[in-house]
Amino acid sequence: MSRPDSAPVWRTTRHAIDLGRVRIMGIVNATPDSFSDGGRDLQASLRHCETLLGQGADILDIGGESTRPGSEPVPEAEEWARVEPVLRHALTLGVAVSVDTCKPGVMRRALDLGVDIVNDVAALRAPGAVDAVAAHPSCGLCLMHMTGEPRTMQHAPHHDDVVAEVAAHLAGRVAELEARGVGRARIVLDPGIGFGKRVEDNFALIRGQQALLALGLPVLAGWSRKSSLGVVTGGRPVGERMVASVAAALAAAHCGARVVRVHDVAETADALKVWTAAGLLPGSPDQLQPAAVN
Repeated sequence: MSRPDSAPVWRTTRHAIDLGRVRIMGIVNATPDSFSDGGRDLQASLRHCETLLGQGADILDIGGESTRPGSEPVPEAEEWARVEPVLRHALTLGVAVSVDTCKPGVMRRALDLGVDIVNDVAALRAPGAVDAVAAHPSCGLCLMHMTGEPRTMQHAPHHDDVVAEVAAHLAGRVAELEARGVGRARIVLDPGIGFGKRVEDNFALIRGQQALLALGLPVLAGWSRKSSLGVVTGGRPVGERMVASVAAALAAAHCGARVVRVHDVAETADALKVWTAAGLLPGSPDQLQPAAVN
């Protein structure tokens, strides 16, 4: 288990997020095809933000475009119309707010609202994306590795050494941002579980997570409900992957990830508290009291 000598702090627009304990990023999908994570309609998305916060989310990650394998991009105006009211509401809740987008126009508008973090599955490769975040010198960034694009990324993906390739790609993205004056304290790295990778690649990334940590930046792990978990659990459908998702989040945290991006916030929070109390994760439990004996 990786235990850095000093806990990193993720610098974002409004919050300095102490990563001395593992933080939970709760998923809020403002998309019409998302039913269990807030996307049925606007009111459902707003309520979902509050529910996740009450369950223990430290960060709310709000997205308006599906990035599932095979998904098609949506126009920028439509994506913004989906996320804007949800972002505005989330910004009133006293928690760090992330916008999940790869479109520079959406990034700029969200940052102008005061959003704390840009979470980009394309690691700011779109023309104008680096300009958008460089213009807001305090926003936090999550850079994810993806091979290809969501529409085609799972068409026969192949990696010779997935850990080395992901680490090299993310190191290159960090170097470009540093050259533009973006401080390292603003950046976390996401290996991109399920984004252009085979099942064996995804599990190699969790075993080899130390190679990403060697880049000197915190790691965010997004295993929640991924298809690889369905494969290794005998074909469980998306709606039956909660236990596997929590187990994967614990494994990633045990291997050094400081942020886990999840749908099942309450269950993940409980599991992290148990592992922290057992000394298996960095941080201290808030309070340990023996149960009352009647």
